[in-house]
Amino acid sequence: MTSSSLLVIEPRRHHRCAACRRGPLPRLVLENDAPHCLDCADLGHLVFLPRGDTALTRRAREWSSLSAVVIRFNRRRGRYERRGVLVEEAALARAEEQCLADADARARRRERDAARRATEDVRFTAALADEVLRLFPGCPPERAREIATHTSVRGSGRVGRTAAGRALDAAAVTAAVRASVRHVDTEYDTLLMNRVPRREARARVARVIEAVLARWAAEGGV
Repeated sequence: MTSSSLLVIEPRRHHRCAACRRGPLPRLVLENDAPHCLDCADLGHLVFLPRGDTALTRRAREWSSLSAVVIRFNRRRGRYERRGVLVEEAALARAEEQCLADADARARRRERDAARRATEDVRFTAALADEVLRLFPGCPPERAREIATHTSVRGSGRVGRTAAGRALDAAAVTAAVRASVRHVDTEYDTLLMNRVPRREARARVARVIEAVLARWAAEGGV
């Protein structure tokens, strides 16, 4: 939103137009600190486009000779927030046609990007599994692959998706292995289900975890 944008407010209280006295107004324009309906503000012929589709909004505003930003006050955040825009109906129709025209191109681009990311993820998961086995040669290979697959899921927020994890930092890889051991090889999950506080549950299983890690860290461990 720029300072030069025409602003239309969705009021939280009931207001009447200072010119025609109609009300309550679902949207209004302040002129000389007085509320005016869109018709009296010469904006009544515009149509509302909700926020959400950036490309459609940008194109509709480009084609519309007159437009306005619709805002509403958010009490919780203590600020006005954008709700959408008002644009000419013909401009919106033209923008929709343009967006439909390049929808196929965007879909093909998304498919290419998805394929590229999938290839990158496969390579990273394999590299992560190799690093698990390098640090813990006694870890069963299948278990190393399970740990790598689980911790590297895109968008999961797990250790493997952090910057350190992507860099195969030893501490990050060890943290992923430790988390797997905690959930798979100890009674940790059962303790949590029995309402044992998380910190206490971790303390109870700490020795078991360290014993497994020590065994796996030994070359040829079982």
